[in-house]
Amino acid sequence: MELTHINKKGDAEMVDISSKKIVHREASASGKIYLQSDTLDLIKGEKIGKGDVLSVARIAGISGGKATSSLIPLSHNITINKIDIKFRIDEDGIRIWSKAVCDGRTGIEMEALTAVSISALTIYDMCKAVDKKMVISDIKLEEKKKSELQY
Repeated sequence: MELTHINKKGDAEMVDISSKKIVHREASASGKIYLQSDTLDLIKGEKIGKGDVLSVARIAGISGGKATSSLIPLSHNITINKIDIKFRIDEDGIRIWSKAVCDGRTGIEMEALTAVSISALTIYDMCKAVDKKMVISDIKLEEKKKSELQY
């Protein structure tokens, strides 16, 4: 298997995508932040002192996804059509999903993964005063797909 971000000399480099065709691309990712039940009750009741945790985490995730090329050194700056973030409160934490969409020459999976990561980190930041046992885990790419553009 050949790594795409390493040249023949072994140096890291950005992949040249200029010859690739523009296609419609989608990626979805997920992750989980484990929290204590008391913390989950505070989140549900919007009683965390910093504000509505899930609303702030959603906006942070979207912003984070949009900033991926600034955060991941060799990722491409792409035009993003949409990033969507969803949450489900479970007994032991909050499950996070993202879906990112673009029309471009390269995939959007890093943006979907970054969106989940930043959402989880925002929940962590907003709840750190009341929960010292939080764990962010299970961040993974769920799906990526591409299709020819129809004009």
